[in-house]
Amino acid sequence: MTQSPLTLYLAAPRGFCAGVDRAIKIVEMAIEKWGPPVYVRHEIVHNKFVVDSLKDKGAIFVEELDECPNERPVIFSAHGVPKAVPAEAAKREMIYVDATCPLVSKVHIEAERHHADGLQMVMIGHAGHPETIGTMGQLPEGEVLLVETPEDVAGLEVRDAEKLAFITQTTLSVDDTVDVIAALRARFPTIVGPHKEDICYATTNRQAAVKAIAAHIDALLVIGAPNSSNSQRLVEVGRANGCTYSQLVQRATDIDWRALDGITNVGISAGASAPEVLVNEVIDAFKARFNVTVELVETAQENIEFKVPRVLRQPHVG
Repeated sequence: MTQSPLTLYLAAPRGFCAGVDRAIKIVEMAIEKWGPPVYVRHEIVHNKFVVDSLKDKGAIFVEELDECPNERPVIFSAHGVPKAVPAEAAKREMIYVDATCPLVSKVHIEAERHHADGLQMVMIGHAGHPETIGTMGQLPEGEVLLVETPEDVAGLEVRDAEKLAFITQTTLSVDDTVDVIAALRARFPTIVGPHKEDICYATTNRQAAVKAIAAHIDALLVIGAPNSSNSQRLVEVGRANGCTYSQLVQRATDIDWRALDGITNVGISAGASAPEVLVNEVIDAFKARFNVTVELVETAQENIEFKVPRVLRQPHVG
C-alpha cells in the first residue's frame, strides 16, 4: 500500500529556550556536585518527559519547601518563587540554588523598583500560574493586582490611579497582551509600563513562527505540556491565525490520527520546555504513516545563553 504524501512544516524557533536549558542544567549540575537526592520545588520546567528524566538522575520534585529536609540541596524552578521561599530556606540554613529564568528575574526587579518609587503594580498574567505567584510574591500583599483580560481592567480597584505601573508574565500571547495594555492605558493614562514588553524573546519568536505557517496548513500540532502557558498560547495563536485544527500533544502517542485523515500538510511546533527528542518522535510517527516531506520555516535565529549560578561552577568542598 503506497503512503499518501504529506508535508510537515516545522516551525523554527521551537522547543527549548535559554531559560529552560539553564534550569535543566542547574538540576543536573547540582546532582553531580552534591550527589542525589537533590530536591526541586515545583516542576523545574513544565514538561513531564524532562521531569521524569531528571527524577531518574536523582531529583525529587516537591510542591513546597516544608517537604524538603534541611540537609539536602533544594532548587527553585525556572518560573520563579515568592520572596518568602528563599528567606525560609536561608532561615533553615539549607543549600539552595535559584533556577529562576533571568528574564523572569528582570520582571521581579522591575516590580521592586516601581514599588520603591511608591507605585502600585498591575500584573498581566494567569491566576495560579507559578510565574504569576512568584512575581506577585516579590512584594507585600495587595501591592500587585492581577488582570488577565481587558474586562478585568474595568473592575480594578486601585489605591491611587496616578501611581500605577504594569508588568506582564513572560509567556503570554503577544496579541492578547496588547489589548490588555490598551485597556490599562485608556483607564489609567499615567500608568508606567516597561521600556519593552516583559514577554520574553522565546515566547515572541515561537508565536511569530507559528503565525508564519498557520494560514498554509490543515492542522497544527504543538508539542508541550497542558500546564505549560507558552505551549497553550501557541495553540491559540495557530487558531487565531487561520488554522482551526490546532492541538496540544505531549508525545506522539497523543496524536489523533483519525482527525488527520485526508489532510496533506501539518505544522509542528514545540513549547519552550519541550525537548527536541519529542519533536523527532512526532516526525517519525508521521513518517511511519505518510510519505513525508519536511520543510523548515525559520522566522528568527536564537543564540542566547544564560550562565548557571556561580555556586555550581565552583568545586564541591567536603
